[in-house]
Amino acid sequence: MTSIVNYLGNLRTESIHVSSNDKIVTDAPVDNNGKGEAFSPTDLVATSLSSCILTVIGIVSKKIKYDLTNTKSSVEKIMGDNPRRIVEVLVKIEFSKSADPKTKTIIEKTALNCPVGKSLHPDIKQNISFIWPD
Repeated sequence: MTSIVNYLGNLRTESIHVSSNDKIVTDAPVDNNGKGEAFSPTDLVATSLSSCILTVIGIVSKKIKYDLTNTKSSVEKIMGDNPRRIVEVLVKIEFSKSADPKTKTIIEKTALNCPVGKSLHPDIKQNISFIWPD
């Protein structure tokens, strides 16, 4: 079992990760009857894409000896209507250290093949950008 999700009322849930007991609270967004006081479930989907990308490039970076420390990403989720759903996720990855062209290619190709990205429906546009220092 991965997690247990409890409905707390007022459009809020608490998810408990079974093996670590770590907790995540979600709240419906303001534009969908909620208070927007925590991540919404769709925020978690978009954020999971970015987290997955950083994780898989972290794995490959260890292998190729590229220091990924202090690399950050920002995430923007764009919602559509009829039906209400995620239509696009923008992820901007800002690297803290430069790399040679071969290393950049390995890292970027790995990022574009992360498991979350491959699990999202193809109708969800994934706009991934890589910002490398000069």
